[in-house]
Amino acid sequence: MNLVRAASRRWALRHPGQVVLSVLGVALGVAVVVAIDLAIQSSRAAFEVSTETVAGRATHRIEGGPSGLPDSVFTRVRTELGLRASAPVVEAWAASERWEGTALRLLGVDPFSERPFRPYLAGGGPGLDVDVLLNDPAAVVLPEALALDGGLEVGDSLALVVEGRSRVAVVAGTLTAADELARRGLADVIVADVATVQRFLDRPGRLTRIDLVLSEEPAAEAAVLAELDRIVPAGARVLTVGTRSDSLSGMLRAFDLNLTALSLLALVFGMFLIYNAMTFSVVQRRELLGSLRALGVTRGEVTRMIGMEALATGVVGTTLGLGFGVVLGRGLVRLVTQTINDLYFSVTVESLTLPPEVLAKGTLLGVGATLLAAWPAVREAVQAPPRMAQTRSLGEDRVRRLVPRAAVSGGGLVAGGVVLLTIPSRSLLLSFAGLFAVLLGAALLTPLATVVFVRAVLPLLGATVGILGTLAARGVTAALSRTAPAVAALVVAVSVTVGLGVMIQSFRGTVVEWLDHTLQADIYVSPPSPISSRAEGALDPGVVERLSAVPGIAGRSTYRGTELLTDDGLLRVVALDLDPRGEASFRFLDVEAADAFGAFRGAGAVLVSEPYAYRNGVEAGDRIELLTDRGPTPLEVAGVFKDYGSERGVVMMARTTWSQLYDDDRITSLGFFLADGVDTDEVEAAMRSAAGADQAVVVRSNRALREASLEVFDRTFAITAVLRALAFGVAFIGVLSALMALQLERGRELGVLRANGLTPRQVWTLVTTQTGVLGLVAGLLAVPTGLALAVIMIEVVNRRSFGWTLDMQVGGGLLLQAVGLAMAGALLAGLYPAWRMSRTSPALALREE
Repeated sequence: MNLVRAASRRWALRHPGQVVLSVLGVALGVAVVVAIDLAIQSSRAAFEVSTETVAGRATHRIEGGPSGLPDSVFTRVRTELGLRASAPVVEAWAASERWEGTALRLLGVDPFSERPFRPYLAGGGPGLDVDVLLNDPAAVVLPEALALDGGLEVGDSLALVVEGRSRVAVVAGTLTAADELARRGLADVIVADVATVQRFLDRPGRLTRIDLVLSEEPAAEAAVLAELDRIVPAGARVLTVGTRSDSLSGMLRAFDLNLTALSLLALVFGMFLIYNAMTFSVVQRRELLGSLRALGVTRGEVTRMIGMEALATGVVGTTLGLGFGVVLGRGLVRLVTQTINDLYFSVTVESLTLPPEVLAKGTLLGVGATLLAAWPAVREAVQAPPRMAQTRSLGEDRVRRLVPRAAVSGGGLVAGGVVLLTIPSRSLLLSFAGLFAVLLGAALLTPLATVVFVRAVLPLLGATVGILGTLAARGVTAALSRTAPAVAALVVAVSVTVGLGVMIQSFRGTVVEWLDHTLQADIYVSPPSPISSRAEGALDPGVVERLSAVPGIAGRSTYRGTELLTDDGLLRVVALDLDPRGEASFRFLDVEAADAFGAFRGAGAVLVSEPYAYRNGVEAGDRIELLTDRGPTPLEVAGVFKDYGSERGVVMMARTTWSQLYDDDRITSLGFFLADGVDTDEVEAAMRSAAGADQAVVVRSNRALREASLEVFDRTFAITAVLRALAFGVAFIGVLSALMALQLERGRELGVLRANGLTPRQVWTLVTTQTGVLGLVAGLLAVPTGLALAVIMIEVVNRRSFGWTLDMQVGGGLLLQAVGLAMAGALLAGLYPAWRMSRTSPALALREE
């Protein structure tokens, strides 16, 4: 056993490059998986802590419609039902120059009602004067950390922007968090009296919600809920406190799963690398292993030796990967958070969360993937009898005999993947299982494709490069046990790059076309929003009148958007007062525009977006039900339109229908159509001036809004670009490892050629030609594989994730780049072996072998 350990240790010391590359491949694969998990978990943890801190100990809440709840509901809850454990709440988002880029949660509460819910608001505490909070109409309370960061002390003035309106608050005190969790939850919260926030919002007598603490005894809880149903308004709902947060959190499931699947690809590439490295280590020691077997070393001892080498590689690589993953996660969390803020909801991540389960998952994946990838090498090391183990050609013959079997298995995997993808289902796990099956099947088809391609180009290489071209091509198929895994790893990496590139290109092209079609107005106006690119506040009625009176305007459309909580989660509902010219912005999937707008304007029907129709299985002529201020209301669907602004779905209704169903006359944004010949820049300037000091507004031209929308799109896919680069980096290391081992193993062969007159320059030509052939094979195979992946991602994964239909757009430049990328990767990986072999003397090469 000591002999086996010594042989293993001596080989590792003589081949440090291969050991380092193997460890690095595992480390990068684990790092990408861990970094993505940490970024996702940190964002979720920050959201949950913030939500739980604001919700406090509430078990239920009463929520109203778009206009909220009247104060009288709280009075009835207290007087008629005697529920003392109830508290009114008004919430809004605000911004301040003191914390640039931070969305501030403005929380209006009644301090005397707060003790059962948020004790940190009820009893005053250090630096907090409740009397000032109640009596000063501008008083607010800040968390200590927020006040310190903003350079504020008690008594200082604080300028806030709430729904575009400038408000001046006075710091009445500070909140001291009881622990680190509370500190993080209060990080972006500003507390004020209910009446103060109502005044800031210019919504007197309206509440966002009423928090409740109900009995845990089921019968008592049911009795109170029945009484609450009797007194709450028709458009209000009594919900458990986790309902809304669960709906918000559920919006991220598809986003999280897509990122996780992409990160796992890096680990797959790492497995290719480990397979290459361990297989090469066995091939290079074929004679040594044969000698050990001849000296009496058993198969079990050889298995343990190779297995322990793989385990050591996995443990060291995983350990490094966990550390690198934490570092990488700190950068990725910013990209993930930005995407969540752009597309879903506001979340502030102060620090990276390190859940033990994420680190455990990374450890299991890293070590497990290493052992799994090393298993074929272990089998190869122990299968052959001692005498045959010393004969390399027999091993290559066995590999060549396995090529047809691998191709059949690959074809079966591709077929199985296609079957999984065609099963009528909305399961994303099933979609990714099918995608990975197709990808793995393509990898198993690579050896046969490589043999066929090399045979096809052999005459061409012989004619153009001469005998060196023939040697290079034959060397590829002669060492198939080493070249095939390297080409397969490169095919997988480049095909994923092609697939993602085509998907993003198609997505962006579709969105650009949609924006060009949708943005029909010349100028758009909305209040500034601190939480996302979507306007959520309301325009002041006086501002609306002054803006509409600016000279040069030929027409306008008004837009009122809000989020309603339904049984299926959050739904965006929009009220439109549409200028006839704005009708051209809709593209319907199932009806003529004239028929859809006829029902929309005249019969009170609604228009639904494609994602909503897909998720809910509705089409034109069906009926849906919305909870309105008049109670549950059935509405007919007039048509389904294309929309890429919300994956959750949108329901649009005419403003006249909205006014009949909701007690809300606010306007979220405006679209203005200008008269012919009017200068857009001049009208924009006039509108900014007309808005005056009442409310800050964002005035953007058609072009500016289009550019802002595309900026959000590009930010959304920034993390995808990072993951693509990291995944390709792992694959490149695998190819480098494979080609280095292959070329260095050919020392005796090249030594013989050098002894027969081959110059160092010709060695360079031979090695680079061979690596170039490998890169060309990989590039050409990656193009159809990548296009197949793009079809799967566009037609299946994207559809099931978000409900969108994308127009596939394939640019020739992208495909040429893919082939060039594969060749460049292979040629770069061959530089060191070429340099090394060209500098090795023939005598030394022959003697070392």
